[in-house]
Amino acid sequence: MLGYYHIATMGCQMNEYDSDYLGQLLLDSGFYPTDNPARADLVLINTCAVRAKAEQKAFSLLGRIIALKKRKPHVKIAMVGCIAQKEGERLLKRFPELDLVLGTGEIERFGEILNLVYSEGRRVSATELRPDPIPPLSKKDYFRGRVKGFITIMQGCDNFCSYCIVPYVRGREISRPTRDILAEAENLVSQGIKEITLLGQNVNSYRSVEDAGTIDFPALLRRLSRVEGIVRLRFTTSHPKDLSDDLIRCFAEIPNLCPHIHLPVQSGSNAVLKRMNRHYSREHYMELVSRLRETRPAIAITSDMIVGFPGETDRDFELTLDLMQKIRFDNLFSFKYSDRKGTAAERMDDKLDEETKSSRLSILQSLQREITLSKNRELEGQSVEVLVEGPSKKGDQWTGRTDTNKVVNFPCLSNALGDIVKVLIEKAFINSLRGALVTK
Repeated sequence: MLGYYHIATMGCQMNEYDSDYLGQLLLDSGFYPTDNPARADLVLINTCAVRAKAEQKAFSLLGRIIALKKRKPHVKIAMVGCIAQKEGERLLKRFPELDLVLGTGEIERFGEILNLVYSEGRRVSATELRPDPIPPLSKKDYFRGRVKGFITIMQGCDNFCSYCIVPYVRGREISRPTRDILAEAENLVSQGIKEITLLGQNVNSYRSVEDAGTIDFPALLRRLSRVEGIVRLRFTTSHPKDLSDDLIRCFAEIPNLCPHIHLPVQSGSNAVLKRMNRHYSREHYMELVSRLRETRPAIAITSDMIVGFPGETDRDFELTLDLMQKIRFDNLFSFKYSDRKGTAAERMDDKLDEETKSSRLSILQSLQREITLSKNRELEGQSVEVLVEGPSKKGDQWTGRTDTNKVVNFPCLSNALGDIVKVLIEKAFINSLRGALVTK
């Protein structure tokens, strides 16, 4: 055994997938996992660069790990992911204690690169964005004891939204072969995974050229839905401009596809959407929502919203609030705009001050809390099916999610991990539901 490793994962679910990928490679290399960074001989910080706050969080953690290394000089530190890709060699110069910088395109070569650190004592920066999709891994029993799993079906993005750094740190779109995705799904199911979420910056753009022709995203969903043992199937994230009629039909035709879609809108103003380079209008977005709800009336719709984009006027912001009132999202992830170096928005004029951005974010989040609580209260008195994910943090309770992705906590005397149970919703809150197990 080479020692213990600890991975701190920040940002999106794709980073969680990458961390699991790295974890499997580390196990193959002779390391063992630990939840305690103070015990680790190798610490990986898997970073996010989408917003300034995420970067600040990553560097704050790096500072704490560097302090740990000063007490334990043998500890190796690796910066992984989007910040690593963006900054590269500069990180090694800025932080002499850092041993490895591993970009998003070098994940599969991690074992080979780590060997340079250990066998040759080198400090390495590896940030090449490779044009090939990541190969599958199938470490036996790695996912045992989990209920949910992720599969990255594509990497990168070709949309170049004016505020977004993703195409620069994840590269252009690359779809993984369908056969690799199916094999990975079968491996997850064999280890007890019941729910699989497909990941990509824009899953709607998935295209894989197979012997039998091109497989698009709806076709991939249909193939995966037939893998025996997949109880629930989800995906994220969808770009509205590529949400096809065929994909919308999947919500009616695929029984184990969960009635939930995360469909980022970012703004309710056409003027702002144009400056964001989003390639759709508020009217088109609302039409998509209408078609989704006609196809699957109980579908939950969540979204992302950016406030304070350069040039956003009071009227633009009012249109965003109006869109929220009309659509009534089940939940909303909302953020203040922050400059990302190298993006088109960074060079735009008419930047808003922090006070205005903070005020607008507060108003928007207050409205969404009211909407979310109202929608959750509609479930009071109803029985819902919950996939049990494990013990709740609330003491003698278990926790899980509905097919619409709402968190439910409920008392349960027996081990129900991985089961689908019926729960009568007794009380609704903003972030969760509380209920009682329905017994026959």
